[in-house]
Amino acid sequence: MRMSADAAAIWPAPTAPLPAAEPMAPSVAAALDDEAALAGSTRWSEREGGGREGETLFAIQGIYCAACAGVIEAALHKVPGVARAEVNAASRRLQVRWDPQRVGVSALVEAVQRAGYRALPTRREDAQSALRREARAGLWRLFVAGFCMMQVMMLTLPVYVAAPGAIAPDLLALLRWSAWMLTLPVMLFSAGPFFRGAWQSVRQRRIGMDVPVALGIAVTFVAGTAVTFGPGGRFGSEPYLDSLTMFVTFLLAGRWLELRARARSTEALDALLLRLPDSVERLDADGVARPVATARLRVGDHVRIAAGQVFPGDGTLLEGRTQVDEAMLSGESRPVERGVGDAVVGGSMNLGAPVVVALRQLGEGTRYAQIVDLVGRALTERPAIVRATDRLAGPFLWAVLALAAAAVAAWSVIDPPRALWVGVSVLIVTCPCALSLAAPAALLSAAGALARRGVLVQRLDAFEVLERADLACFDKTGTLTQDKLVLAATLTSEGADAASLSARAASLAAHSRHPLSVALAQALPQGRQVWRELVEVPGQGVQGVDETGRLWRLGAPSWVGLTTSADAARPAVACAPVNAAERESIRFEFDEALRPDVSAALASLRAQGMQLQVLSGDASQSTQGIASRLGIGRAQGGASPQDKLDALAHWQREGRTVLMVGDGLNDAPVLARADVSFALSHGSALAQQRSDFIVLGSRLAEVPATRARATLTMRIVRQNLSWALLYNAVCVPLALAGWLPAWAAGAGMATSSLVVVLNALRAGR
Repeated sequence: MRMSADAAAIWPAPTAPLPAAEPMAPSVAAALDDEAALAGSTRWSEREGGGREGETLFAIQGIYCAACAGVIEAALHKVPGVARAEVNAASRRLQVRWDPQRVGVSALVEAVQRAGYRALPTRREDAQSALRREARAGLWRLFVAGFCMMQVMMLTLPVYVAAPGAIAPDLLALLRWSAWMLTLPVMLFSAGPFFRGAWQSVRQRRIGMDVPVALGIAVTFVAGTAVTFGPGGRFGSEPYLDSLTMFVTFLLAGRWLELRARARSTEALDALLLRLPDSVERLDADGVARPVATARLRVGDHVRIAAGQVFPGDGTLLEGRTQVDEAMLSGESRPVERGVGDAVVGGSMNLGAPVVVALRQLGEGTRYAQIVDLVGRALTERPAIVRATDRLAGPFLWAVLALAAAAVAAWSVIDPPRALWVGVSVLIVTCPCALSLAAPAALLSAAGALARRGVLVQRLDAFEVLERADLACFDKTGTLTQDKLVLAATLTSEGADAASLSARAASLAAHSRHPLSVALAQALPQGRQVWRELVEVPGQGVQGVDETGRLWRLGAPSWVGLTTSADAARPAVACAPVNAAERESIRFEFDEALRPDVSAALASLRAQGMQLQVLSGDASQSTQGIASRLGIGRAQGGASPQDKLDALAHWQREGRTVLMVGDGLNDAPVLARADVSFALSHGSALAQQRSDFIVLGSRLAEVPATRARATLTMRIVRQNLSWALLYNAVCVPLALAGWLPAWAAGAGMATSSLVVVLNALRAGR
């Protein structure tokens, strides 16, 4: 009976062939090297001196620790044309910078395969399906190991509970032979990944976590076989096959649960990376819809997007009305209404009804592509604390092998039959995985949680700095305030009709595009005044003649003919007739509109123990006025970009750790110089490039929320590191003393890694 393709995907063959040894089929290589297929996973840039350079993000299968990452990096650095290769073991992501003139993606994938792992570009559909197959294959191995373990334990239990000599020799031999036969599937199938990983590490002349594990499993099986068929020899009288099957089961269970937990820690980031559809319906010149791959779309194409489908690029609605979910791109949890003529963003989801969209931006020009680029960096970046723990992994494993050899030598003198089993326990119990996963698992979990809230992390190192920040410095315009002005006060001359003057002013303001006129027209109801001879004087205001022939002006108070105070802090416009016998006038004063959540955000930062400062290029009076309204005692206005840098350097010399929040082009230098920085998404692209965090929805409340999460995350990192060090400090001496059996060593190792990853998930809640 033949299995269908769908069934095979759900129930993969337990003995799937390894990809490492066989050359890649030409058709597969051609598909990998197709630039159109790589559009979502590869970013192209110009090299100094000319020529293009690609940077591709891969999903990796079969990686479990920092030592595995080192094996992959070493294999890729041997490939001509590879400029840089960096693997993040926690996110299982690989980023490679390569020269398309010298190497193709297929060669990169083949190099990873030769090292014993699988690599798939993250925009390929195969990436996610392959990871699901890996999880299912791991579950198969766990099932086989667990089933055989229970049978082996059932066969060895009588030997443990019976009195010496109570079981006949022939029956005892039968029980042991049966247990040995049931151990074979565990060795040949379930433990396969450990042996393959160890062999690939040795081939690359590096040491990985699988080396001591595979060595412990192999030694235990060889010794158990010797005891089974020749009891009473140098290995003692107990085969310990139950311990062998038990610690293989524990290791596989811990690895499978760890795989699932690590997938959860990056699920929000993966959702962003894999959000675009593989194909959409494109309308041809006759209006007929035909399916086409997203990579084949061009700017100007008209596409039909069904309800529940993701928009493939930025565009404009041509037909229909719908609701759009932009939560993954902006953090806005509520769907937004979109109708004909409205803009839609690539990567957002159509929730309401089918619509037709004209595509205006595709690929790297879209906002989605910029976000994906930032997410890709976060998935592959290794912060300083991660690099430090990764450097410990190799020496740690060599120390494990040395300790195991020393334990065998020492116990060969103390109690020769136990020497081998003590050495196996030392090999199995040590766990550098917990040490290498302690920091990246928590940092990526926190980055995923922030992505769900609409905050993108550009530098994982920033979490540690953000926790230490004690001074929050804000730009004013566009950061603390909105771009619009609001009417703050209305002043009329004595005896003037305020309602009539307000109506005239509003009707005049409707004929001007000056920001103050626009704000006035929005704040007041429109009058029915008819104007003749309307003229707008640049820099002054607008004037017109009413129905009675009187000339009226709306604009700068001095131009209108009113005296103004030299220290007036708020912008104002006045309205009055020109050369009238009875001088009636009205004056409107404006304030900048504060962001809706600014007061709550600043209160939250104060509650976290931070001091606040306003640093703005706007006039000192305006800056001080906004600071006073917000209860900020320290404010500096009229600051040039160099003034801002000087102020920042002064605070840093005082020992302050400065958090900077800005949005403008002139904020870019100070955002780059600050210890840690936030840019709001409505601001300039340069400001976003220079910042550590980008708030997609421009909500200031995310700044204190992110700092609170950074504090939690770093506390979890310290807990994980403490746990990993304490576990090894306690368990290794127990194993050396012979007080830790092999099965308990396997359970301890699996539990150690699992505890670290599960604790890291708290950073993503």
